[in-house]
Amino acid sequence: MSRQHPIVAVTGSSGAGLSTIRHAFKFIFERLNIKPALVHGDGFRRYTDRQFTALLDEARRSGRKISWFGPECNHFPELESFFRTYGECGSGVYRQYAHTAEHGEELGVPAGEFTPWAPLPPGSDLLLYEGQHGGLAANTWTRRKVDARHFPPGIDRRVGRPGIDVARHVDLLIGVAPAINLEWIQKIHRDCKNGCTPDESVETILRRMDDYIHYIVPQFGLTDINIQRMPLVDTSDPFIARDVPLPDESLCVIHFRDRERHDFRALLKRIPDAYMSRPTTMVVSSNNLRLALAAICSPILAGFMEARGSAAAGSRTPDPCVPSEL
Repeated sequence: MSRQHPIVAVTGSSGAGLSTIRHAFKFIFERLNIKPALVHGDGFRRYTDRQFTALLDEARRSGRKISWFGPECNHFPELESFFRTYGECGSGVYRQYAHTAEHGEELGVPAGEFTPWAPLPPGSDLLLYEGQHGGLAANTWTRRKVDARHFPPGIDRRVGRPGIDVARHVDLLIGVAPAINLEWIQKIHRDCKNGCTPDESVETILRRMDDYIHYIVPQFGLTDINIQRMPLVDTSDPFIARDVPLPDESLCVIHFRDRERHDFRALLKRIPDAYMSRPTTMVVSSNNLRLALAAICSPILAGFMEARGSAAAGSRTPDPCVPSEL
């Protein structure tokens, strides 16, 4: 973790609603006059869309299950190295993925492909990562050993783990994990808008389930804040749902790892109709999620900027990312 170059990561599976949280953070950054570096996790995928399609065809013939969630299809060491380097000097090597043809025109590459690896532009105040592996902690290259033991808030579970440990470099880690049926509904509807059939989307859900359990779910035990959207309408069969529940048809359950870090009385006064269901769990209307994020995260981000300013003023050591003169 870094005082001069803090990292905020929003993590969860595709279809969970990460982009909603990213947009909320953009408003917070503007209000606090923070200049972020925005990085999407898809840039650390190992394969282009065309390469993944060929690999998937081969995997199906051989009976293997692969997905974008697992180590076979991602540059996990490069992601951890990027986080570590950013924390050290506010830069790092990354690349961007073209999600659409329009996005590809902006980046100068075809849709489904990557820009070349390049240094992150300098001058950012903090890093905002949005993707599937911002809280990854994998003890081996194949399957992480899931440990469900409870740790008190004073013990940070992100420190001292062997293997790939992206989460230990993150200063504020936020998990987005809707109720699983809601997540599937959102996934199916998004895929169908992009040209998939419902059957193809369901096949993807089933194929990636093993990686989801081993590489996505354990991250939510390492987060500082978890956000779960809970529907208030019937989603018992997500595979026949005709539409995604609206914000006023759902609630957001927000869990805080460290209750000492937050002033819950002040938060409840600022967020309409919010209440505490447990000492570390707040319930808010989905319509008020952006307001809740601003109330919860603004003091944390302001603290990062204050610490960053103090560290910069008192630092006399050279920047490790800038080569010294010969």
